[in-house]
Amino acid sequence: MKPPRTLPFLARDSYRLRRLMDAARFLPVFGFVLLLLPLMREDPETGTSSAASEWVYLFAVWLALILGTWLMSRGLRKAFDPPEKPPMDTGRKD
Repeated sequence: MKPPRTLPFLARDSYRLRRLMDAARFLPVFGFVLLLLPLMREDPETGTSSAASEWVYLFAVWLALILGTWLMSRGLRKAFDPPEKPPMDTGRKD
């Protein structure tokens, strides 16, 4: 009988940071695919697609990509900002 496998310990903060970095790398690819979707769609009756609905879709995807990027940048900024330095002590007593 095999002994039970132990799971490797992963620090929660570093794991979440790495997943957020992975998502930030994947966002441009995901956005590109979403922006190409209207090119593959057409109305079965006329053989063309509605220009108005395509523009609304493209604007909504564009806005969602901006919001997603902003949210991810806030999470990554906390991780990559240098810590604030405490004020320097001059050693003088007034």
